[in-house]
Amino acid sequence: MRTHVRILELMSLWQGALQKLQVFLVETKSQFITSKGLPLLIACKDLVAATRDRKLNTFIQVSVVHPAEHILTRYSSTEIVEGTRDPLFLTGVTFPPEYPIYEETKIKLTVYDVKDKSQDTVRIASLQIGEIDNLMSWVFFPRTSDGGKTVGTIEVNLVKMGELEDGETDHITTDTQDQKCALVRECTATEGISGKDNLPSLNAVLKNPICKLYRFPTSDNKWMRIREQMAETTLSFHVPKELINLHIKEDMRRNQELKDLGELAPHWDNMRRSVIAHCDQMLSMYQDTLAELGKHTGSSFKSSCSKGEKTLEFIPINLHLQRMHVHSPRLKDALYDVITVGAPAAHFQGFKNGGLRKLLSKFEAERRNTGYQCIYYSPENTAKAKEVLSNINHLQPLISSHADLLLNSASQHSPDSLKNSLKMLSEKTELFVHAFKDQLVRSALLALYTARPGCVLKKPAVPRNTAEEGDDLQHQDHPSQIKRQDSIPHHSEYDEEEWDRVWANVGKSLNCVIAMVDRLLEKDNISHIKEGENDPSAADCKMLHTGSDWYEQLYPLVITLKDCMGEVVTRAKQSMAFVLLQELACGLPQCLMLTLRRDIVFSQALAGLVCGFIIKLHTGLHDQGFLQQLHTVGLLVQYEGLLSTYSEEAGMLEDMAVGISDLQKVMFKVIEAKSEDFLPIITGRREHYIIEVQLPAKMFELLPQEIKEGKLLRMYPVLFNVGINEQQTLAERFGDTTLQENINQENLELLKEYYKLFTEKMPPDCLPHFQEQNDLKGLLENLHQNIQAKKRKNVEIMWLAATICRKLNGVRFTCCKSAKDRTSMSVTLEQCSILRDEHQLHKDFFIRALDCMRREGCRIENVLKNVKCRKYAFNMIQLMAFPKYYRPPEGTYGKADT
Repeated sequence: MRTHVRILELMSLWQGALQKLQVFLVETKSQFITSKGLPLLIACKDLVAATRDRKLNTFIQVSVVHPAEHILTRYSSTEIVEGTRDPLFLTGVTFPPEYPIYEETKIKLTVYDVKDKSQDTVRIASLQIGEIDNLMSWVFFPRTSDGGKTVGTIEVNLVKMGELEDGETDHITTDTQDQKCALVRECTATEGISGKDNLPSLNAVLKNPICKLYRFPTSDNKWMRIREQMAETTLSFHVPKELINLHIKEDMRRNQELKDLGELAPHWDNMRRSVIAHCDQMLSMYQDTLAELGKHTGSSFKSSCSKGEKTLEFIPINLHLQRMHVHSPRLKDALYDVITVGAPAAHFQGFKNGGLRKLLSKFEAERRNTGYQCIYYSPENTAKAKEVLSNINHLQPLISSHADLLLNSASQHSPDSLKNSLKMLSEKTELFVHAFKDQLVRSALLALYTARPGCVLKKPAVPRNTAEEGDDLQHQDHPSQIKRQDSIPHHSEYDEEEWDRVWANVGKSLNCVIAMVDRLLEKDNISHIKEGENDPSAADCKMLHTGSDWYEQLYPLVITLKDCMGEVVTRAKQSMAFVLLQELACGLPQCLMLTLRRDIVFSQALAGLVCGFIIKLHTGLHDQGFLQQLHTVGLLVQYEGLLSTYSEEAGMLEDMAVGISDLQKVMFKVIEAKSEDFLPIITGRREHYIIEVQLPAKMFELLPQEIKEGKLLRMYPVLFNVGINEQQTLAERFGDTTLQENINQENLELLKEYYKLFTEKMPPDCLPHFQEQNDLKGLLENLHQNIQAKKRKNVEIMWLAATICRKLNGVRFTCCKSAKDRTSMSVTLEQCSILRDEHQLHKDFFIRALDCMRREGCRIENVLKNVKCRKYAFNMIQLMAFPKYYRPPEGTYGKADT
């Protein structure tokens, strides 16, 4: 049954204070009136001013009265059109499908003249929604409240989204002064993000969307429509909780491995006790944080005001998807996505001593000179030790399982199953053996031997040639040495070849199993040939007997393999745990605090990356070129930073640089969802994570075979930063900008490497048809020149990097301290620049479009969400230091929290 709405009042009201006007979003709690919503465009003609010589400066406000509340609620406003009696508003309003409109709901349109304090009210006849559904436009002739003369004409038009208006736009004034907005529609409908398909896998990660629509004239005087969208994501909390849970499991495993080192000499045992005590404290902190996050309810994002809260320090700041959908008359529809998020940084930890980039470098330098309390292992060696331990924990149960399957196949006398089981067992065992083919294990076993009780070292032998030993032994020292050496000394009672024998025994045991299986299968083939046409029942009896023989002959060999593997595991685990003991002992408690800080920053960065990957995957499912690029080359992820290199923000930038670089150790895998839970699954450890993204069956079938078979997808993160605020002015004149210069130069090289890989692996026609390889070469060279120029506040770097990212099908991020103010200026400028450069936005409307998006668009809603105020946190003095196009329109900034 069709629901009816009466527009009971249409009022013309002249009053002065523009600053009193506000736009209120109405929560959507009820069923929609129609499946498509109700978008309306409004125009006026022949409006009458209070005095004849008065020029009208008008806008229209839309208000709603809900039947149960009887309270007038402002819903939306148009832009201001100055100096005309016939304003054609680029504005409109839409009541989205979820908006609670009923038969008794009243909608009131109020016309304001913002220069005249006099006031008149006019009332017109009611109109039911049934008529609106059947008509495309209505013309009203409003009269004064006493029923007197008419004061003009108001025309309301119904808009169908996705359809363009006919006609030219020549009659629209290009005087942009005070014509602040070109907002066509605003809504909070989920259809704005998922689109017409209403994808459940996308709805699972995107929440509380806000949608704004604009119409702007093109250079050939046609209309184009722009849908601007913003949504928060459940991944803001889901990813950090998954990650912390993995940290807890990893740290518990490490603590147990330290305890399993066995008996140690007093010096080393005391060291172990101290390390475990500190690790237990840190583990407890992670557990408390996870428990607190488990209690969180409410919104799916962390506001900028909460960035310093300890319980939320793993959560990214103000993470949102920002999307622009362009529907233009002569060009193909296009989507442009940017992920906006506060710079990944440890705000609760603070920046008194800098950020991760400086702290890690300083810590490593100090650790090299720790004296004689522990053995120094390089970061590469400690990372290798963690990798070996991870391989052990992953491969040992797999090998054991495949060995059991082999015996099961033997007992069933199944030749095909036996072959398959042996193949899997051989592959996993070879990986297992290869994992220990490293000089680090050998040297760590010797170091552990010297740490056992009662071990007395004799005069050290001359260190071996590092070319023979490998680079792994460099920079390792033992506390019992008076002089520091570059390698672990020999011990006359330690047999170094013993490890080689133990390690080689696994391979020999596997070879025995393979030989036995081959022999059994060969005998089985011969017996089948001899049987010929013998009695089938006799053959069955023989098969049962042979199956028993197979099992009995393989069983002792499999047990030997498991025993050999167990001996290797015990020794390797202890030796690698001893390496980790040195890493921790050399830097307590700083190493644990740095690990915590790095975990916090990485957690924030990863949440954004997972969001960006999922969005990009959904938008590119029908783009075969992109999908081929995804599994052949990998995904480019470009971060735009707007942080200054002065004071605390320099520390934030140092954190951010490390956090983004750490994303290189993340790989993605796309799997078919087996339930309605589409949230991603995270596995791995600190040095290597795999994110499994779940898709419904129909969407999964669209993927190339390589991705469907589980191929891991690589990420290529790059960061370019240009400070734009007044603090950057101080850094440029009185401070230091080398941090920004070094980051930009380093990441330019990474971007070039990705482009080189892209050109080597992808066919030349894989880019969109309007882009050419020469475009990218020129852009990269231009970016190189701009970075080398070291020009102050060179925002051209940002634009070039973003353009290259889009042309290479990458994921775009924009970050400042809170992703609220500078980020809003940047993404709105980017959107309008794209409209100008790619979609022929009329040059006279560039500034008007920019002001409109900043005044009434999604980004001012983002400010409201964060600080409960519609003001960007700038003041006039600050803005004088900003580049021209990064300044918000007058009236939209002022004192506010950041």
